Amino acid sequence: MILQQLREYAAGLAHDRTVADVRIGLCYTAVLLDDGSAGVAYTFKEFLPPGCDVFQGKRPVAGKTASETLAYLSSPNLLERAVGLATANALINRNREELLAGDILEVLACGTDDRVGMVGYFPPLMPVLKPKVRELLVFENILKTGPGIFSEDKAYNLLPSCTVAIITATSILNNTLPGLLEACRNCRAVAIVGATTPLAPEVFQPKGVTLLSGIVVTNSLGILRQVSEGGGMGSFKGYIEKVNLPAIGGQGAGN
Repeated sequence: MILQQLREYAAGLAHDRTVADVRIGLCYTAVLLDDGSAGVAYTFKEFLPPGCDVFQGKRPVAGKTASETLAYLSSPNLLERAVGLATANALINRNREELLAGDILEVLACGTDDRVGMVGYFPPLMPVLKPKVRELLVFENILKTGPGIFSEDKAYNLLPSCTVAIITATSILNNTLPGLLEACRNCRAVAIVGATTPLAPEVFQPKGVTLLSGIVVTNSLGILRQVSEGGGMGSFKGYIEKVNLPAIGGQGAGN
């Protein structure tokens, strides 16, 4: 499983790091480590349990070792997984030479012959991408079905006919990514996109992923404040850097 592999990979980076702070916001969850590094992951608020005690894990989380907190990646609870993945991203998503700054479309080459499948709706990408490609198919459960927009379950049937796939990193959290990657076996390029993306090609490249597009937090306290106040990517500007990391050599899902 990808979540288990991420847990093992991030644990190899954890060393003696501990969790200094955790913020579970309406849009994102953020984890701050004792060395000042921070990571975020999407909050599936539509699947939160009822009642006052929304987070079911043992508290306090602050003060636990990063390795202990990574164990939440194995939880069946989506909110606990978000805490685990935010911890993993705090460990993994750090500046390094091979990172390419900028939006995904500055790195991902798409042309007039490409049929692009987009799992998850990314409004900033739509007006730039659509005129460049032969066809753009969007798979999203929240939006109403319309021209070029399909329910997410249609992705498994239509992605095999696409040449490029852009997949939301939230699919890591809800564990739909393995099936989506299997459907992308014929794609020449497969990108995982969003603030939730762990920049770990060692985990994703063997499964056919060719590009990881995520963020590095540059102002940890600013991100914690934005997350606490219900902010999302639109309010992260000035606190993060958008980056891309090629995962060269992917040969198809499952390899």
